Amino acid sequence: MGSINPQGATRGGAKIVGGGVGEGPGPEVMAAATLDGTTVMSSDGEHVGKISDIMLDVRNGRIAYAVLSEGGFLGMGANLHAIPWSALTLDTDQKCFFVDITAQRLKDDPGFDKDHWPSMADPAWGESTYSYYNRQPYWSATRDVVEEDPAIRPSEH
Repeated sequence: MGSINPQGATRGGAKIVGGGVGEGPGPEVMAAATLDGTTVMSSDGEHVGKISDIMLDVRNGRIAYAVLSEGGFLGMGANLHAIPWSALTLDTDQKCFFVDITAQRLKDDPGFDKDHWPSMADPAWGESTYSYYNRQPYWSATRDVVEEDPAIRPSEH
């Protein structure tokens, strides 16, 4: 699991709580498709939607975002939200994710729709999204760990 930075935000991936193991190899390693459709609850206990996609940073081999589908009917008219992976906690007992944000704060995020995705590779958009969820972007968290740890910092010749 991740370590805590001075601002209290988790570095790394989603947290896992509960004693449930589920089906297959989970919960430490799971197929992304297994998590599609998983219910998401807000920090104040409200059902806010379901996971519709898990977005990968292909170049860096990291999960960039989980996409939450809020509202709509059969996928039509749903508002989508990119949620930093580190803002989620998988509860294996309740078989859902908890997002570290209140339902109203999530609803206040304008999000996007299925026909108008943001440029998720744009660093300014990414910084803004991670900041909204009070998380350090995964790309800077990785850089900070490498720069702070002499055991893994590249040597300078």
